[in-house]
Amino acid sequence: MPDTVLLTDYAWPDDSIEREVVEAAGMRLVAGPAAPLPAKDIEALVAAHQPAGIMTCWAEVSADAIAASKPLKIVARLGVGLDNISVRAATARGVWVTNVPDYCVEEVSDHAVGFALAWTRGLVHFDREVREGRWVPASANLRRLAALTCGIVGFGRIGRATARKLAAFGCRLLAHDPHLSGEAAGVPCVDLATLLSQSDIVIVHAPLLPNTHHMINRERLALMPKGGLLINVSRGGVVNTDAVIEALQSGQLSAAALDVLESEPNVPSALLAQPGAMLTPHVAFSSDASLAELRRRAAEEVVRVLQGHSPEEPRNVPAMQP
Repeated sequence: MPDTVLLTDYAWPDDSIEREVVEAAGMRLVAGPAAPLPAKDIEALVAAHQPAGIMTCWAEVSADAIAASKPLKIVARLGVGLDNISVRAATARGVWVTNVPDYCVEEVSDHAVGFALAWTRGLVHFDREVREGRWVPASANLRRLAALTCGIVGFGRIGRATARKLAAFGCRLLAHDPHLSGEAAGVPCVDLATLLSQSDIVIVHAPLLPNTHHMINRERLALMPKGGLLINVSRGGVVNTDAVIEALQSGQLSAAALDVLESEPNVPSALLAQPGAMLTPHVAFSSDASLAELRRRAAEEVVRVLQGHSPEEPRNVPAMQP
């Protein structure tokens, strides 16, 4: 019997790329529905199909799911973050966990810069105004990006790409990353409080970890200069949504540009009511090129492991099995 690979869910129209890679290697692909199922349903799928490999986009691959398949050798994330995979359970079971860490560097950094430009030039605000029949150019209260300070929280691949692009506009740049000090890629690295207190625009590129949950909260938003912009293109849980709503209501923030929410896909009505909220549905990673690369590389990683090789992008060191 050929190895079975389970694709739990997918955020694109079909499973054609994944199926082509898997079946070309003589393996069998079983695909769940496009929309992610609840954890219990994923566990049932795993138990029913006994996959040797799992590919997941948004669906939770729990410890119980990992335990449910005896031949399981790899769980591959179709994306970067691993917060929907029980990495600890996989490691204990001797199962590889992989991701595709660099497929959307350009897209996510473009999205962040796009949000910054939309705010400084009033693009979203004036589009709404004109559509409502208001043509009032005298009401413009716009900013020169070159005169502002942009602080980047999380200075890995994507943070550095964002910095490179923003540098072309002439703005001052600061970065915060717990693993960096001094200067990195020509950008001063400072503590988080310093970055927040000096930045007109704060861009969040931090991963969601236990110590980054609600990293951006009421106290830290209060450190920002009044009337600034917060951009989050990382994970929703890094930012306290209620704190952002309060900051928008008080004017502490003039705008918040959010591609991710801790409650997604549900958007709080109080956030929708804020004219300064710019919202996109977790699409910063997406482009025709990035999705094709992501899907191909994730599937190739699964095939590689099931053919007896080590993965190219391991995110754990599996325990040796007796």
